[in-house]
This record gives sequence, structure tokens and C-alpha cells, in this order.
Amino acid sequence: MINRLKFLFIAVLLVSVNTATAQEDLSENLKAFKPFVGKTWEGDLKDQGLGKPSVDIARWERALNGQAVRVLHSVNNGEYGGESIIFWDSKKKSVVYYYFTTAGFFTNGTMTVENGKYLSHEYVTGNAEGITEVKGTGEVTADGKMITQSQYLQNGKWVEGHSAIYVEDVAAQVVFK
Repeated sequence: MINRLKFLFIAVLLVSVNTATAQEDLSENLKAFKPFVGKTWEGDLKDQGLGKPSVDIARWERALNGQAVRVLHSVNNGEYGGESIIFWDSKKKSVVYYYFTTAGFFTNGTMTVENGKYLSHEYVTGNAEGITEVKGTGEVTADGKMITQSQYLQNGKWVEGHSAIYVEDVAAQVVFK
């Protein structure tokens, strides 16, 4: 009886470990995003021009059985927010993404990862402020922070966009109104 219980316990444990590992896996072409995924990040956005602090909460998740990464984020408890889906496009042989916003515009772009840092370039559709392209970078540092920076092509000129240093915050929540 004890051997049977011991066997059953080990079998359940192995199934649990295999299931947990499978749930955390990303497709081979998305593995570079593993340091970002499964975490909720909080950062103070710089250069927002709002005349007040802007706090961004971003949740990076494994999606579609590891074939995509989903990023939800909101600024100042839902004043602005968006959702991105990042995935491998086998036809383009590239990591691509779409970003949809509460401000009514969307973007689509590509990402590459070099030395642990992602580089993104997206095209904007429907932005009321004249932004037509965005270039950005992001990385998780050795001390566990996420750093992002961007530039916008606005009214035909490249300008500095937002930047932030994020820390992981398990209690932070993405809020949409």
C-alpha cells in the first residue's frame, strides 16, 4: 500500500512539473522575451508632457500556448492603455506585433533581439498627434529592472518619446476604464 501511494505521489508530482514547464514555455522564436514574461512591471514614464507624473503598469504574459506574448499596459489607472500581441511571422521570418490603444489608434511593427535588448520599429495608424512611426528599445537589466526608451516620427521629424525604468511589482494591476 505504501509503495502504491508513493508511486501515485511521484506520478502526480511529475505530471505537475511537466504541466508547469509546458505552461511557461515560449516558441523557439520568442524565447528571448522570457525575462519579460510572467511579470507585472511598474514604471514612471518620463517626457509625457502631461504636467503630472505618469505611472505605467505593464503585464507581460505567455499567450496562445507559447506561440505569442501578450502585453497589457495602462497609464495612470486607465487614463490610457493598450494591448500588444507579439508573435513569429513565418512568412516574414520575423518577430512581429500589433498594438491596439484606448486612444483609438493602432500600430504594427517588427522586433529583433540583440544581446538581451529588444529593438522595435512600428508604423502608426490613426494617431491624432501626427505620430506615424515609433522606434523603441527595452531590456531587463542584471539587477532585474526593465528599461525602455522610444523615439517618435511626429509631423515628419524624429523626436524623443517616452522612457521609463520599471521594477517588478506583483501587486500592480493593469486598469482599463
